[in-house]
Amino acid sequence: MIALSPHPQIDDTIHEALARMRCRRGALGEAFDALIDASDRAARGGKRFRPALVVAAFESLGGDLGAAPGVFPVAAAFELLHTAFVVHDDVIDHDTVRRGIPNVAGEFRRRAEEQGADAAGAALLGDAAAILAGDLLLHEAFRLIALAPVDLTARVRLMELLDEAMYVSAAGELADVENSVVDDAPHHAVLDAAYNKTAVYSFSAPLCAGAALAGASPEVTGLLERAGGQLGLAFQFVDDLIGAFGTDDQAGRASGGDLREGKRTPLVSLARESATWAQVNDAIAVAHTGPIAVQEAQRILEASGARAQMRALVDGALAEVRGVSADPALPASAGSLLRALADGVESRIP
Repeated sequence: MIALSPHPQIDDTIHEALARMRCRRGALGEAFDALIDASDRAARGGKRFRPALVVAAFESLGGDLGAAPGVFPVAAAFELLHTAFVVHDDVIDHDTVRRGIPNVAGEFRRRAEEQGADAAGAALLGDAAAILAGDLLLHEAFRLIALAPVDLTARVRLMELLDEAMYVSAAGELADVENSVVDDAPHHAVLDAAYNKTAVYSFSAPLCAGAALAGASPEVTGLLERAGGQLGLAFQFVDDLIGAFGTDDQAGRASGGDLREGKRTPLVSLARESATWAQVNDAIAVAHTGPIAVQEAQRILEASGARAQMRALVDGALAEVRGVSADPALPASAGSLLRALADGVESRIP
């Protein structure tokens, strides 16, 4: 993830929100206590990129953190929003492990098994718990913004941003799943899903939230929204490149993980349009059989031209961000922030 200056107040505010959730323990049953504990664990750790982006945007537009107590609750809300999406995403992907340990669904599957449930019952409880945990975290995200000490104009704008992030992300997630289960999904639909899943809630909305808190003009906010969208798109495309071609360290797992899992990413959708798609498809179909098959799939995928095309899309998006960063309407410090973010995305390209 792109490095931004850490702010202890972000962690403190997130911990306060989680503590509020923990206060409900003991009153609604032992299973609910376990759900709160699992939700708490899901929200801990992580790089806190999205809340740091809210703070960085606010400061780059001249905001004074010492005179704006509402910044950190708003920033924390974006972290809880992200955590909720991750918890729900794991249900959609049938994942039971996150960061090497059981996630919410995994914890509750194990809980069900310990009480004698069969595999179907354990899966049902695990998925139900994860959906409910995500719902609670979404509630806390909205609550943080609804009660943040900000003026009415900023609050309305912040709620609009959160509203847009929710709807666009849900649409992107749904389209991504649909594209993965149907044959020959249109390339533009795959790209749109990639954008909607990540770009708005991870980049555009946090940047615009910082702008709203700083009282930025509509023109400046529009520039940040445009740059954020392109940053999010580039970031997602780089993630796809890492998933197919990244090193073990870059991917956080064995190289070629997306190929082994047969994921139909935008990168693969580009290959579908090439003359060598049949060979690419066949190679991906057997990539799960071992590292030699993964390497062969990587070779054939690269030979299709998809990797170079994806790199060109990343370069084009980042060029647009850098163009926005030089817009005379944007304060110099905000332009510097955008260029640093573009450089950070670029540095991840495998």
